Amino acid sequence: MAKTQLNVRVEEATAETARERASQRGISVNRYIEELVRQDEGENGRAFVQAAADFMKRYEAVFEEEFGDAPRTGEGAR
Repeated sequence: MAKTQLNVRVEEATAETARERASQRGISVNRYIEELVRQDEGENGRAFVQAAADFMKRYEAVFEEEFGDAPRTGEGAR
């Protein structure tokens, strides 16, 4: 995977915390930041899937009423 240099300005306390946390994990600050972004991205994905599942559960009766006779395909087919 190609790397891109990113220059960001943060408060000194934030930079020091990032250095300390990276050091505690035995990784570079760059790697630490990459992991934080990936973790955040994963959390957003999980939140989206959970919200979609909650939506479908909440409106299941409405969908069933509207599309109940529609043929089902895919893994969710009954």
